Amino acid sequence: MKTKFNVEVTDTFGGEANYCWVKRETVYAKSLRGAITAFARKHGGGFRLDYSSGDMARYNLKGACVCAFVEYAEE
Repeated sequence: MKTKFNVEVTDTFGGEANYCWVKRETVYAKSLRGAITAFARKHGGGFRLDYSSGDMARYNLKGACVCAFVEYAEE
C-alpha cells in the first residue's frame, strides 16, 4: 500500500537550507526513499541521503547546492 509524502526541494547556502526558492510536491510511495525516487523520476536528479530520522529524511542533490526534505504527509 502506498503512503502520501510531502517533498520539499530548495537551494542551500553553506550546507544549510536557504529557501531562496522552493518547490513543494506531494507524491505517493511505499517509503521515504521511494518518495524521493518518484520525485526524481518526474523532475530529474540524483539525490543522495544526508540524514534520516524515522519519519523525515534529507537528501542532497549530487553536484549542486540543492537539498530535498521528505516527510510523511498528514492524511
